[in-house]
Amino acid sequence: MEIGLYTFGDLPPGARGPQAARRRLDEVIAAAKLADEAGLSVFGVGEHHRSDYAISSPATVLAAIAAVTKSIRLTSAVTILSSSDPVRVYEEFATVDLISSGRAEIMAGRGAFIESFPLFGLALDDYETLFEDNLGLLLEIRAKERVSFAGRHRAALANAEIAPRPCGDLPIWIAAGGTPASAVRAGRLGLPLNLANIGGSPRQFVPFADLYRRTLAASGHGAKAYRFAVSAHCHVEKDGARAREAFYPHYAAYLRHNLPNRDAGWTVGREDFARLGGPEGALFVGSPAEIVDKILFEHSLFGHSRFLAQIDIGGQPFAMVAETIERLAVDVLPEVRRALTPTTTA
Repeated sequence: MEIGLYTFGDLPPGARGPQAARRRLDEVIAAAKLADEAGLSVFGVGEHHRSDYAISSPATVLAAIAAVTKSIRLTSAVTILSSSDPVRVYEEFATVDLISSGRAEIMAGRGAFIESFPLFGLALDDYETLFEDNLGLLLEIRAKERVSFAGRHRAALANAEIAPRPCGDLPIWIAAGGTPASAVRAGRLGLPLNLANIGGSPRQFVPFADLYRRTLAASGHGAKAYRFAVSAHCHVEKDGARAREAFYPHYAAYLRHNLPNRDAGWTVGREDFARLGGPEGALFVGSPAEIVDKILFEHSLFGHSRFLAQIDIGGQPFAMVAETIERLAVDVLPEVRRALTPTTTA
């Protein structure tokens, strides 16, 4: 089991402008450095193209992180591939891979937010076909140094050289929110699959994971090709009740800001918060023992090998973020690995 972190670099409520973005980026880089030193496995950076987020270029931020870390894997979380040029994406992440000595990954998604489409002159009517074309080209580039490709939305390539090349086989994950088509796509292509669950019951996604597993098998990929990850909101402190009390206002602020269809005064209620943070809820908040139990519960459902925690939402002070990083590395990860290690008998 790998345990890692991811962030979108959302700014604190009411904060805007270059100085707020600079401070936020400093915190993101500091969190990645701390996670690397603590022994966590992965650090992911997502993208938004709005003034309330500090990160629009994941590869740029990951390159900065690569320069101050040694071991932690560095991934986008996610690259909105529908509105990105696959050639440029590959070049950028190959560069991150070289800077980091082979630690880069790409997590490719269609994007839950759509601000990048009009910004880059793309039509939302092409949402699906853009992703299909761009993913096909990205995989072709990874497989070959020279590429010929003709899609539906970009100029064709004829024996084009794509450089630089990464240190090794740059991993490409599919990021999904639970749509069956994503499970089928990842299974057909033999790609690892990340499920982002920030609100649904984990049990409801068992058919999604099963569909992915069946499609892998039907497409001729071996059992080892099943690589499934779960990502979720997370906060951990030694005392579970204190963790919930400290996290609630930040979680409520984050949801209030990112659910535009809600009334201006809406907030997540305490009952819903308690339900989401319960033993079988989607929210990972509580003591280390509670987080261990929840990871193991979801492992019994999905058999996943990676858990990614979004730990810095809603304007949390860095001390809260650092506490979660320490608890995940020192208390949670060893217990999860111990529980999942097969026992032998004499």
